[in-house]
Formats: sequence, structure tokens, C-alpha cells
Amino acid sequence: MELKKLQPQAIWRYFDEITRVPRPSKKEEKIRAYLLDFAKKHNLPAKTDATGNVVISKPAARGCETHPGVVLQAHMDMVCEKNADVVHDFENDPIETCIDGEWVRAKGTTLGADNGIGMAAALAVLASDDLKHPALEALFTVDEETGLTGAFGMQEGFITGKYLLNLDSEDEAEIFIGCAGGVDTTSTFTYTPQPFPAGYAALRVAVSKLLGGHSGSDINEGRGNANKILARFLCACLKKYDMHLCAIDGGNLHNAIPREAWAVVAVPAADKERLRVELNLYQAVIEAELAATDPDVALSLDSCDAPAACIDDTTAAALLRSLYACPHGVMGMSRDIPGLVETSTNLASVKMKEGNTIVVATSQRSSVESLKHDIAAQIENLFALAGAVPTHGEGYPGWKPNLKSTLLDVAVKSYEELYGITPAVKAIHAGLECGLFLQKNPDLEMISFGPTLRGVHSPDEKMHIPAVEKFWNHLTAILRKLAE
Repeated sequence: MELKKLQPQAIWRYFDEITRVPRPSKKEEKIRAYLLDFAKKHNLPAKTDATGNVVISKPAARGCETHPGVVLQAHMDMVCEKNADVVHDFENDPIETCIDGEWVRAKGTTLGADNGIGMAAALAVLASDDLKHPALEALFTVDEETGLTGAFGMQEGFITGKYLLNLDSEDEAEIFIGCAGGVDTTSTFTYTPQPFPAGYAALRVAVSKLLGGHSGSDINEGRGNANKILARFLCACLKKYDMHLCAIDGGNLHNAIPREAWAVVAVPAADKERLRVELNLYQAVIEAELAATDPDVALSLDSCDAPAACIDDTTAAALLRSLYACPHGVMGMSRDIPGLVETSTNLASVKMKEGNTIVVATSQRSSVESLKHDIAAQIENLFALAGAVPTHGEGYPGWKPNLKSTLLDVAVKSYEELYGITPAVKAIHAGLECGLFLQKNPDLEMISFGPTLRGVHSPDEKMHIPAVEKFWNHLTAILRKLAE
């Protein structure tokens, strides 16, 4: 069955169209053009701002003109991750989707339901001719995934509604009213190339087949971090062998738990097989440790062509030891909201760059602003001690819950009337754009909700088909109540 034939067709039609439009973060030109074309076809006013955000407006349904306006908000971009054996150009190729029982997924890549389904829901509401609703503004922001650029750059007055429905959550039957703030910390090592030693063997050590996932919503799952697993092995080898690090690469995105990492090392030819035995023993240890969370984890060691140079030994040792020492995962749980991660850090990526530099990217999150800065400072000091030059990104604020919100009350009652149960009201450890919207529009009342997604930010991303219909019913019920 094709996606556009799923029910309700109103929302699946647009999701199917969106999967065919390339939209990597920071390269949203094609999806922006799609949105503006949609507005033109439906005779709806549309505008863009200097940052690239789009707002499409729709007048209130007849008789609902006096009710406060509503903003439907989603982000245009998607995380672009694929399995190593998949050929896919995210800047030009459509996402290849498939239906797997009750789930929709992509073939070896991220699906882009984060946040394509939110966009699709907003477009379906805008295209409808039989929904009762107040005046609507559909706000589509750019570059949410890699910097919240659209939310940061949006000017005051770009939206005017009183209520904002953020359509970017991942658990049906849950309503989110708060989120963590975050900041990125980047540490740069500079090394001196040294010649590849004569009589040494070049070996490629790799970690793969981890689940990865979202560095906010999945950080408490205890999943393996490929960078940590690789550094742990290489640090142990530094003690036993005359090993030289030639190259290293791991992870990709600041907000994704790294699934894969690799390094090329040089060891005396006589030690090659001993190193292979070391890796086999280490793999058994890692498999046992991650049996419950990453049962498919794989480690490999293969001979490879010798590179022309290695990283100087002092820098290599400092890099590997700091990666091994760098914390990753949950740093603290909330004292106010049971089960909520309060503070975390993600050792996201290690990349060799031009100019003989190696860049380590990490991200820190906390629902307590002071603790967000504290964990970022800890990471900064750790890498500074290792001789790197750390810098921090601009960061983004958290979103403080408002339990007395009229919008929250409407959303809860709408769900109860539809399904006979009370939805869970929660805060989320992942970052949302809502904190930035609130800074620029202090009177906004906001909630975040969406259908059930799993494996976001990884090629395992999938969306629960029955949850999409419940999400759609809930969204339209909220709009009807706000128009009464």
C-alpha cells in the first residue's frame, strides 16, 4: 500500500509528498519552495523572513473570527543519517519509504517523520474546507536539528497567535509542556603529522551496528556510544603496544548518539595478530555489557593501506585519553518530575579537519539553566587539560512548564473526550524551539504533541500508523474547542 492511501488521507497525502522533497538541515530551499507553492495553490497568504522561516495564514472559519489565533508549528529540516552500505544523496534523492506492519519506515535512511509529520498535519489543516478553527498561522522553521537557527532568527511579530501547537513530539497520548535547554561544546586539537613508521602494519578498527538515537529523548536508554567504545579499546592498546594513531572518525550530528566510529592505527607487524586477539576479547566484553540495549554491536579489525603520515604521539594520546575520560549519558535526574532526565551530555562526533586539526563535538542539556552551564564547563575543562581549544555554541533556553495554561486544559479535555483516558502531561529532556518562541512572545501559551515515533535521528526511525490517526483527531479536536 502507498503512504497516501493510508488513513486519514488528509495527513498521509502531504507526508508522502514531503518525503519526496530533499530537506537537509541548512539546505531547506526545496522544501521552502514546496511550502510557498502550496500556499499559492490554496490562495493562502504566505511570507518568509530573513532567516528562511515561512508562515502560511488562514482566516478563521465562519463564526470563529473573535477567538484568539492559533499557531501550528513544525520545522522543515530533517536529520540525514544512513546505514554505511546504503547509497543515498540527501540533497537530491527522495526518501524511500515502506510499510512494515503497523509502522512506516525508510529503506536504510532516516524517515524524516521528525518533523515531516508535523508539517503534513499543518498543511492538511490549511487545506481543509470543513474544519472549525480560529484564525491560523502555520509556522515552518529552518535548521531546527543543527542549531535552532530558525527559532533564534525569527523576529518579534512574525507570528501573532495567542496559542502555539508545536507538532514535534514523539509519543502519542502524551502532551509536553516543558523542555531542556542545551549548549554545544566543541574542542579542537591541532597535531603535527609524523611519517608512517617503517616495518609497521596499518589496521582499521571499527565499531558499528549500534542503535544510536536522539541525544535527548534516548540518552537514558543506556545505549552504546561508538566513540566511547573505540577510545576505550585504543587507550588500552596504548599501554601494551607501540601503537600510533593515523586517522579517526566517529559520529556525525551533535544531537545524535554516535552509532559508528573507526580509526586507522599503526602497530609493529609482529603485533598485528596479538591486536586481533585483543579486539576479539574486547568484543565479548562489549557484547555482554550492551546485550540489553545494543545486541547487534559489531567490532572489526582489518588490514588496510598504510597512510603517508600519523598523528604525533603526544596529541594522539591526549585525544584518545580525553575521549575515554569524557562523560557521556545522564548526569542527573529531576527532583521535581519523576523519571525526567535533568542533565546529560553527549560525546557526539570526532572529525579530522583541514589544517591538521581534529574536532570533538559534544552537546549538553539540562532543564536547570545553571546545571547546563556547569556540565558544559566540565567538558570544556576536561578538553582544555588535554591541550585542546574548547568553544561553546550560543545555546538555547529551556521551556518552563505552565500547568495553569488554558491551552493545556483544552488539549487534555479534548483527548479525554476522544479516547476516554487522560493523556500524560510531561516535560521532555530533548530540546524544542518553544523556549525561544516564548522569549520573543512572552504571552504565548504552548503545548507540544505528536504521533509515536521510534529510532529518530537514526536509520531505524519509524512512525506508528495508528498513532497518526489519533494525533490528527486530537489536533482537529483542539482546534474545534478553541473555536467554540
